[in-house]
Amino acid sequence: MGGIRVTELTKAFRHGPRAVDDVTLEIHDGEFMVLVGPSGCGKSTLLRLMAGIEEPTSGSVHIGERDVTRLEPRKRDIAMVFQNYALYPHLTVRGNLGFGLRMRRVDKTTRKHRVAEVAAVLGLGDLLDRRPGTLSGGQRQRVAMGRAIVREPAAFLMDEPLSNLDAKLRVSMRAQLTKLHERLGITTVYVTHDQVEAMTLGTRVAVLRDGVLQQSDTPQALFHRPANLFVAAFIGSPAMNLVEADVAGDEVSFGGHRIALPPVSPLRGLDRRVILGVRPTDFEAAGPATDPGLPRLRVKVDVVEKLGSESHVIFAVDAPRISAEAVRAAHDSEDVDDGVLLADEAGSQFTARVDGRFRVNPGDEVTLALDAAALHAFDCETGVALRGRAAAQPAVAVA
Repeated sequence: MGGIRVTELTKAFRHGPRAVDDVTLEIHDGEFMVLVGPSGCGKSTLLRLMAGIEEPTSGSVHIGERDVTRLEPRKRDIAMVFQNYALYPHLTVRGNLGFGLRMRRVDKTTRKHRVAEVAAVLGLGDLLDRRPGTLSGGQRQRVAMGRAIVREPAAFLMDEPLSNLDAKLRVSMRAQLTKLHERLGITTVYVTHDQVEAMTLGTRVAVLRDGVLQQSDTPQALFHRPANLFVAAFIGSPAMNLVEADVAGDEVSFGGHRIALPPVSPLRGLDRRVILGVRPTDFEAAGPATDPGLPRLRVKVDVVEKLGSESHVIFAVDAPRISAEAVRAAHDSEDVDDGVLLADEAGSQFTARVDGRFRVNPGDEVTLALDAAALHAFDCETGVALRGRAAAQPAVAVA
């Protein structure tokens, strides 16, 4: 079977930091696992270690029941798909699809059958006699995937395969990849820096930072129960709103706002200063149909991003911006300037995602309702997720 298990895997390059630092991760047979994180977090190096392109400093890699740690890539029964397609320009689509089988001396009849089958699955039947130079980016990527699929490997390893495509085509290709995985059921490890892509594709998602595995879980669990400040800031678009706050009994206060905590709130019982996290999706424009039990915030709107079905309402909060290293790392920058243009340099800005039919303009004062049961809290020093006595579930352990 094609499950993949890496145990205490480390890769240290000479005169540099550890690109992969003591990572232990099990990818189940047939699972679609996405490795995600900002540039330089070690996700591509981890994939290359699984493939055998890089040799680990320590630790082990198992594919199925085999220890493949020291095996060459061609002996690992895996197929890789790269972002640059890596097609042979002098061969037709048919030739590219069948090249790997020909190198393995698969007989001509079987080779022809497999190529035709994969071409039909990927919609390449009418392109078999064309060369890569005459194809669009999306067509070339499908050929690259077909060349991997035709081998019937134990696992697919994909390194940012959609990054060269335009935004619209990427969305289309994501849907095709999902359907393809459902049809084939082959273990897939997929690297991307795009957290939206990770959340839409992955059965599970592994988040890395500086070579260290931060959390591995389903997309929904990462969104609703992040293990730490880095995961919270990285996962979600628009990003989670973060601000320092005080929790006391059944109330949390920040930037001049006081929010009553419901009995089910995971913040109840913390009684300390925390970094408060609020998802933009946990706001709504308060109206007659809004749950009267939800707390309200009266805010002055700075910017409105109207996106059709939804709008992003951006407003200032009278509290210091969070400048924690984890937040800067999550935004893939050493020099994040969130809020500087919209508030004063020391102030914070919040984003609320509301129904696109809600009429609002910059300068308006509006009332927003907040789902206080969905608030997040993190330790100000360590960034670890905190949960009070009323929490229904314990915090996810940090890897």
